Amino acid sequence: MNRTITSLALVVADYDEAIAFYVGKLGFSLFDDTPLGDGKRWVRVGPAKGGTALLLARADGPQQAAHVGDQTGGRVFLFLETDDFARDHALFLNRGVRFLEEPRFEAYGTVAVFEDLYGNRWDLIESK
Repeated sequence: MNRTITSLALVVADYDEAIAFYVGKLGFSLFDDTPLGDGKRWVRVGPAKGGTALLLARADGPQQAAHVGDQTGGRVFLFLETDDFARDHALFLNRGVRFLEEPRFEAYGTVAVFEDLYGNRWDLIESK
């Protein structure tokens, strides 16, 4: 049996501002942006070379809106692996991505925590 996680839902406040961040600042590709009616859209973004995509899901109602930017209670939520940490760290800083710490060297690789436009925490990581 072959199964793959193709997408993860990420609750966002606004489709277009989320696309602007993930495509414009992180350099992701926009895979889908399909209107579904009633202002809803099927929007998927992710690294151009593949991997799991993010399904940008606009918050629907106060309960979902309360979780925008805090889908994991303040823990690192997503892990963006790179083949060149120094290149991507400098690129992200230049594009205004907010890092919460200086790069550090761990047994598993080089890593630094950054926030997306809503405050979700990510690891930028280059594995050993």
